[in-house]
Amino acid sequence: MDHIPTWLEQEAAARLAALARRVAWELETLSYPAREWVRPPPSGALQVAIVGGGQTGLALAFALWRSRIGPIEVIEALPEGQSAVWTGFARMHALRTPKHVLGPELGVPSLSLRAWYEARFGEAAWAALQKVPRTHWQEYLDWLRRTLRLPLAFGWRVQAIRPPDADGLFTLAAADRAGRERVWRARHVVLATGMDGMGAWRAPAEIAALPRRLWAHTAEPIAPDRLAGRRVLVVGAGASAFDNAALALEAGAASVTLLARRAELPRVNPNRWMEFAGFLEHYADLPDATKWRWLRRFMAINQPPPQESWNRCARHRHFRIVTGAPLLAARPEGAEAVLETPRGVFRGDFVIAGTGLVIDLSARPELSAIAPHIAFWRDRYTPPPGEEDELLGGFPYLDGSFALTGDAPWLSRIRSYGYAAFLSMGCSGGISTLGPAVRRMADGIRREIFLSQAPQHEAELFCYAEAELTDLRLSAEEDTR
Repeated sequence: MDHIPTWLEQEAAARLAALARRVAWELETLSYPAREWVRPPPSGALQVAIVGGGQTGLALAFALWRSRIGPIEVIEALPEGQSAVWTGFARMHALRTPKHVLGPELGVPSLSLRAWYEARFGEAAWAALQKVPRTHWQEYLDWLRRTLRLPLAFGWRVQAIRPPDADGLFTLAAADRAGRERVWRARHVVLATGMDGMGAWRAPAEIAALPRRLWAHTAEPIAPDRLAGRRVLVVGAGASAFDNAALALEAGAASVTLLARRAELPRVNPNRWMEFAGFLEHYADLPDATKWRWLRRFMAINQPPPQESWNRCARHRHFRIVTGAPLLAARPEGAEAVLETPRGVFRGDFVIAGTGLVIDLSARPELSAIAPHIAFWRDRYTPPPGEEDELLGGFPYLDGSFALTGDAPWLSRIRSYGYAAFLSMGCSGGISTLGPAVRRMADGIRREIFLSQAPQHEAELFCYAEAELTDLRLSAEEDTR
């Protein structure tokens, strides 16, 4: 079928309209307590500025609204209708998480992925679905934003976050693609800027030194027509490496060779193990020593590519994998890229680096003013002999509500959700941990606001005189006075 018939679209629109009405009813039903309680910040500033309008930013804005915390605004670098991930560099066909995963709906059934999917495509389609197509996930997030009327400012990239001023407010300086500038002031800041929000997607130095025409990272735009008829070398064996290998194969690459550092590909996904209520809700409450041991184990196991990603590659005869082939050197030779490994020398026309990301605050110019104050795990925890790990030591040390810690008390009002939170919180920016993470962040912000305003609430309490018992008359029969 080349297109969806008009009558089917009309039926879907009617179901979505009915779902929106149901959402409004459920939110009204669950609105207690509805009383406004947060004192407005000075000079028209925000209570909370959320940097990043993806799934985390949207869910957190919803959670704060339900707690009657405002004003808030979500600052998104991309124009409306664009996504850095799901319609950007993500190249899998479907999400890697199960279709029944929960998160952005925050306990409201009619806002769930299932409710939207059944309204959009029908109950039979949901029943038959194995995993959610990534473009449908983005369509769901867009619907969620519109239905909840969340406050987003599109097209503004935050370029600097400055420490609090005399009013206790952070300054966020941003610019759009036309070079126009805008400033927000906020009491709380949440960095919902993706997995790389406290670092960068990075290729090995050997690949980065190649001419730019010869390589790209999996997190960068790659036009499929650049790969047609070419010999493609993929460095890395994670999910994104396989997804990009599949992109090249489906674009008509002459050959694709995937170079894996490990002698064997991992087969077990520890992310599936952690999907139970105890871990999702309470990993953050574990002692530091336990967190350290568990994360070292996670890192040792690593993750395999999803079976679907493997199958996309395996069906092509001109795809091969070379294991035990860490990159030793890379050089250009004419129009070729030449990669040296212990398993031999490999030549190709284009290299794709599926080598993940690093935590590196120097790669985030918007954090330069606050980075010197931030504490890392190496500053707070000394592992026992034999458990040292330089990589883990470089994770920022977060408190139980995702807040940064360090030598400045105001860091407790800056929160970060992404890969950098993995060691402290058991969350790496994915969908599986989204609901518990958002609740923790919202709880932390609500707690700080309430405690900071406790003197004002106390003053209100001691002068509170709104009478609830207003009629003291007795019936005539009982009145013996």
